[in-house]
Amino acid sequence: MSMNNLLEINNLKTHFPIQEGAFFTKTLATVKAVDGVSLTLKQGEVLGLVGESGCGKSTLGRSILRLIEPSSGEIIFEGKKISDLNQKDLRKERPQFQMIFQDPYGSLDPRMTVFDTLAEPLRFHKIVPESEIEDEVAKLMSMVGLAHRFIHKYPHEFSGGQRQRIAIARALALRPKLIIADEPVSALDVSIQSQILNLLMDLRQKLNLTMIFISHDLGVIKYLCDRVAVMYLGKFVEVSTTDELFENPLHPYTQALLSAVPLPDPKKEKKRERIILQGDPPSPINPPPGCAFSPRCHKKKLLKDSSVCDTRAPKLVEASKGHWVTDCPCNTAGNL
Repeated sequence: MSMNNLLEINNLKTHFPIQEGAFFTKTLATVKAVDGVSLTLKQGEVLGLVGESGCGKSTLGRSILRLIEPSSGEIIFEGKKISDLNQKDLRKERPQFQMIFQDPYGSLDPRMTVFDTLAEPLRFHKIVPESEIEDEVAKLMSMVGLAHRFIHKYPHEFSGGQRQRIAIARALALRPKLIIADEPVSALDVSIQSQILNLLMDLRQKLNLTMIFISHDLGVIKYLCDRVAVMYLGKFVEVSTTDELFENPLHPYTQALLSAVPLPDPKKEKKRERIILQGDPPSPINPPPGCAFSPRCHKKKLLKDSSVCDTRAPKLVEASKGHWVTDCPCNTAGNL
């Protein structure tokens, strides 16, 4: 592992068995939600994770933090293999990596005030002495733009945007080095989304946060992230810097996603060719034997011989420095 890498994931898999029977269970099939993912993340970097609903983004985020137990693979955080830790030892490491959940209405306990919500992790992990907890809670509220007068209010007394600010403050309470944000603005009004995104940008700069930002909104990803990993059916199909991905997408799936992002210039928008994907993604229970994107690929019909698409599962290779894409004959990098 490189000394610059805060996080390293090697061939991570999270599979869910489908079973029947109450006492003598029988496994009928397996849902391959995350199926062999590898990535590295440097200190202070923001990685965007994009893809359609059901591609495994949220499962990957939760698997990295072991909120869902991976089936196999390595998770290395600051040189320590946290994938091998038992629950007692993992609990000691938890302050270093936290999660911001998608739904601000469901992620906060309705019976706890803002003070209780933010004070609980401070007490449990002994971040500050008891005498300093109230001051620390006030600092956290100020950090996310909430007035001190709200300190004894309950979640139902806040708007969606304010609740998400509380959730962000709770994640920051333990002074983590890594935050995984699982679509933190998708449940909010458009007018509020920009406020939360700007808040995350400010916190990133002030605290030198490292973040994995999960989203299906490529406009948000372009604004916030340094690198982007495009996920399809439990695997990465393209990983690149944000600028490179938007200027030179190589995988046909990435090209289709980018073609759906509206352009601010009406003339360019009118002339641009939209790529409409046909059908739904294959089932993660029974993925295609070859390329998972093959049944929907708009480039496949242009090949003289597309049999390789149906028989060989492509692998990620480096097409150019820092730009990884599957070695599929349909991508625009040519013969990799």
